[in-house]
Order: sequence, then C-alpha cells, then structure tokens
Amino acid sequence: MSNKDYENEIKDWTKLLAGNAGEDDAFVNEFIDLINGSEKIREEYIYYMINNRFLGEYSVCGMTVVDIMIWQMDHFKSDLDRGLYDMQSNPNKMLLRAFYTMLKMEKDPQLYLEKYGSDTGTDYPGKF
Repeated sequence: MSNKDYENEIKDWTKLLAGNAGEDDAFVNEFIDLINGSEKIREEYIYYMINNRFLGEYSVCGMTVVDIMIWQMDHFKSDLDRGLYDMQSNPNKMLLRAFYTMLKMEKDPQLYLEKYGSDTGTDYPGKF
C-alpha cells in the first residue's frame, strides 16, 4: 500500500486525535494540508498510526519527531512549574503538536533550530 492509500484513515485518525486534544477544525484542516505536502513526514505519521510507535527514519536538520516531542515535553514541564499550562497530560495533543512542529520545521528549519537552541525548558532563567 502506498501512502496515498491511507488518505481517509489519516483524516479520520487526525480528527479523532484533534478532538481528544481540544484542537479545532481549522487546525485539523491545516494539519492535513501540511501532512499531504510532506511525503517523508506523512510516512512517519502513517507508521505511527498503524504501529503505535515511531519510525524515526526521517529528520529535519538532524531532529526526528521524537526529538521534537522530547523538546516539547520539556516545555510542558516548564509551563507546569510556572502554572501556565491548562492541561495536566494530553498525549494526543503532544503527538499532534510534535508532528505539526516537524511539518512547520521542514518549511522553515532555521526558525525552529533557533528556538530549539535558545529555549531552555525547565531550566529557564529565574526558576530558582
């Protein structure tokens, strides 16, 4: 089966994840457009959808979707430390946002590399 054969499954699964993550239809539509425009990330997404684990073969500037998810989890913990996060735990949102970030990073890697290099997550200045 080619990646194109999963078009309906991707839409349905993304809508399900997005609903559980509190994302709106605009996010779903943007995500679907972006995922359809990236063969390699789409392949990673389909693999996760089918196997419930990461393929990890594709990277943008050396960062896989797992690297992005870890970076985002660090920020999640930082936000909890500062009382800024409105959800205690939402794996659906974390998964979608990791893939979404990778899709955006593929289009503008420098912007995300700068954030990755400068954002310190739970080690932010003034924490202690």
